[in-house]
Amino acid sequence: MHPKLLAAACLIAFAAISAAQKAAARPKITGISHLAVYTSDPAATDHYYRAIVGAVKLPDPENPRGVRYAVSSTQFIEVLPLPAGAGINRLDHSAWNTTSAEGMRRYLAAKGWKVPAGVEKGSDGSRWFTVSDPEGNKVQFVQPGSEHVTAPMAIGHHIIHIGFLVHSRAAEDTFYRTLLGFRPYWYGGMKPGELDWVSQQVPDGHDWLEYMLRHAPAASGASTALTQKSLGVMDHFSIGEVSVPEAYKVLQTGNRLGARHDQAPKIGLDGKYQFNLYDPDGIRLELMNFQATQKPCCSPFTAASPSQ
Repeated sequence: MHPKLLAAACLIAFAAISAAQKAAARPKITGISHLAVYTSDPAATDHYYRAIVGAVKLPDPENPRGVRYAVSSTQFIEVLPLPAGAGINRLDHSAWNTTSAEGMRRYLAAKGWKVPAGVEKGSDGSRWFTVSDPEGNKVQFVQPGSEHVTAPMAIGHHIIHIGFLVHSRAAEDTFYRTLLGFRPYWYGGMKPGELDWVSQQVPDGHDWLEYMLRHAPAASGASTALTQKSLGVMDHFSIGEVSVPEAYKVLQTGNRLGARHDQAPKIGLDGKYQFNLYDPDGIRLELMNFQATQKPCCSPFTAASPSQ
């Protein structure tokens, strides 16, 4: 082959390889975008998220029937009308911020994961698409828009983790850990030798996903049937606090404790102060200290915790 033709062929081949490698590269997953939940009482839910949580109410670019309650420019709770046939379920999807929605869609497609034909675009400049994880939970990847949001009354401005019901840790790990690169953070259980919670951080930040593991029925035959209340405890989100006791005082003195909630803050088994509140349909909001004040049970933290 003529040297010039050979050189040209090599350049073309190199460009093709480079393009393939670029297409298969995973964009960064920087943290939590939002949790989308259902409401059976929009007025009560609106009061909860605005007056108690202190979030800012915004239109929903993704769904004209929905509402966003933002705690910052890039994190919010999306509230959707309760669909027919939802039963006890009040969780629609979880969502993660990425630097490129289209790049993430191409990455998952290249890995053989079922993805939509393209990304969706919002009036706020955001981009997103939705897939299902191995257990059928809907998961979104969101490239945030440029809209600036301030939420001065929010009880906190950083959603540090979300959690939902998981039956098989091994199955979910094939998606979140192997494919997406989530990293171990902490695990624990209510009783010695049991595993109830497994946490893994996003690959490019410190926010995390908590598997809320459901055990098989007890040998005694005790009922383990889920109720809307028990499922709402599992399907939850957490707002980070420098001091949960201080945040509790803000809620208390501001007469913002009208919802169902714990009696007082306490230190969890992970060594962090926490305080739980529940929206009108039972979705749990866990206020949690950014940092532990006691040694955690079960497992040490294996990565740095999020901060303000």
